[in-house]
Amino acid sequence: MKEKMKKEAIDRMHILKLHSNVIKEFSNSGKLNLSLNAALYYLNDKQLARVQEFEQKYNALVYHVIQNHTQFGELLSFLYVSQHTEEWEYDRRDLKYNCPLVYVANLTDETCSEFGSIGIQPCVGGVIRTY
Repeated sequence: MKEKMKKEAIDRMHILKLHSNVIKEFSNSGKLNLSLNAALYYLNDKQLARVQEFEQKYNALVYHVIQNHTQFGELLSFLYVSQHTEEWEYDRRDLKYNCPLVYVANLTDETCSEFGSIGIQPCVGGVIRTY
């Protein structure tokens, strides 16, 4: 199932028009990138641990992370593939409309972490959160 989820993640990365190096690194070694104001970075150890915690808890595969600093705290929005293959068609459609379902981890206040839809915009190989 993990390989099927990884293929789906790569397909979604193409929909988002992520930089080719981001897709190649994820495809070859599972390396994640993070968008911060559309600029691409590698995740630090704390961010990577939070992603791994999410993946284990929800049996999901994160393929990209968006970081935002807000008045509500430091947010990491996880773009992910769930194990529920029957939802994948809808998830791809939501990506095409720039409104995916994500998990938002609030690193400042974990009680505010939640699933929800956010607005995004692909930008210069990365992704910007619009709302």
